[in-house]
Amino acid sequence: MLRFLPAALVALLALVTTALALASGAGWWWAAAPLLALTALAAWDLLQRRHSVLRTYPLTGHLRWVAEDLRPEIQQYFVESDTAGRPFDRDTRSIVYERAKGDEAESPFGTELDLEGVEREYLVHSMAPVAPPGPGDPPPRVRIGGPDCARPYDMALLNVSAMSFGALSGNAIRALNEGARLGGFAHDTGEGGISRYHREPGGDLVWEVGTGYFGCRTPDGDFDPERFAEQAADDQVKMVSLKISQGAKPGIGGVLPGPKVTAEIAAAREVPAGVTCVSPPGHRVYATPRELVRFLVRMRELSGGKPVGFKLCVGSRVQFLAVCKAMLDEGTAPDFVIVDGAEGGTGAAPLEFEDHVGLPLTEGLLFVHNALVGCGLRDRVRVGASGKIATGADIVKRIVQGADFTNSARAMMFAVGCIQAVRCHANTCPSGVATQDPKRSRSLVPSDKAPRVARFQDATVRSALRISAAMGCAEPSQLRRSQLRRRIDAAHSQQYGELFHWLRDGELLTEPPGPWATWWEAADPERFDVDRDLLEAREGR
Repeated sequence: MLRFLPAALVALLALVTTALALASGAGWWWAAAPLLALTALAAWDLLQRRHSVLRTYPLTGHLRWVAEDLRPEIQQYFVESDTAGRPFDRDTRSIVYERAKGDEAESPFGTELDLEGVEREYLVHSMAPVAPPGPGDPPPRVRIGGPDCARPYDMALLNVSAMSFGALSGNAIRALNEGARLGGFAHDTGEGGISRYHREPGGDLVWEVGTGYFGCRTPDGDFDPERFAEQAADDQVKMVSLKISQGAKPGIGGVLPGPKVTAEIAAAREVPAGVTCVSPPGHRVYATPRELVRFLVRMRELSGGKPVGFKLCVGSRVQFLAVCKAMLDEGTAPDFVIVDGAEGGTGAAPLEFEDHVGLPLTEGLLFVHNALVGCGLRDRVRVGASGKIATGADIVKRIVQGADFTNSARAMMFAVGCIQAVRCHANTCPSGVATQDPKRSRSLVPSDKAPRVARFQDATVRSALRISAAMGCAEPSQLRRSQLRRRIDAAHSQQYGELFHWLRDGELLTEPPGPWATWWEAADPERFDVDRDLLEAREGR
């Protein structure tokens, strides 16, 4: 409660000086008047619904804007950075905030180029641009659902990425889901289960099932097929995603300390309240690539034929190719794969994992797209991309690199008021986004923030369509690899078609090229552990 102390002291001093002015003379009004004005400002801060920080920190919260204006603009962490967990740069946050408020993001004096920088990317526009969709035209959607799917879903180009209730407050979850309902896009639940905050607004859900099987678990932590079928039957659940790994902390599970496992979180996760909740690092339901593919088939059947897929941060290429071999052997495939970049992640994670484990989104996305193409599976498996996606240009780049749709977490947090205070792990989020403290989460008003989420998504998708139109493409599916270039040095750049090797349809099944031949030969659908002797022998040739 110390955060209310400055406002309380001001109110007390205002009361004292006003009493002295009334009792002793007009001289005291010089002190009382400004103190009364500050008291009125503090009251307004507590009662207004637009600024979460001011509701949490009356009076002192105004220092946030002063500090932001005075801070040197040197935090250029975002542009093509493969370092995980770092904040967005100020320009990117400004774009998100302005679009969430309904303002068009414009900038004076053009672009600041650093031609000495390496790997700066740019999109190639056309001398014959086409007209972008008008304000009343519905944006294109991506149909997800292969030949084995009975209930396909039309996915938006930009959706809310996986963030659990528990990591985020109930009010933040409610605002995100209401925003998804207003804008007609999907909201990934994260692995923490489906809470009442997801259900009450009625927005489309992608139910993420993690290693803890929250929402569909037995008392000892195994997968409960009956409970899963019951939850998946809900019409609000449009797709089911099996989380294998995530960008912020690939290869490990999460821990929610007992004091944070409130009754509401316990109900959503179907675990005991007040007891430390542990997500294991791996799944119990499969031990081999073949078993993984068969389990995905089982999930699809239990869900009544809804699209089913999995999310991963790419690590071993051989292991993913082993899963592709299992798909071919079993004659089936997931309906989608979501590639999570190692630079992504919105919650708390070990710093070493954030910075040093897992493939960045560009590298992982290119690999997954090429692997599915090389196996002849790309036409039945849709690919999603998540990891620091905040602008229309981000969407266009990821589509060029192989994605069909994108998910955003951090930018969606900005839309509901996150100020990157990086206090997610401490339960002291000043904007009420990443906290379970009811006194702090009350500062986030869902009815005010939900429209901001919808506005941000709509403006960002329409920005992507406007960029695509400037590149001569009437819709994103027409984008080509030659339309994205990367600067190699101050004098040279290359298009993505030249910079990377792109497999032809079914090429892995006939004559795998270069290192793909080594990875493909080492991939075994019956095992995840890699035959390192075989790899070393092939690579040493």
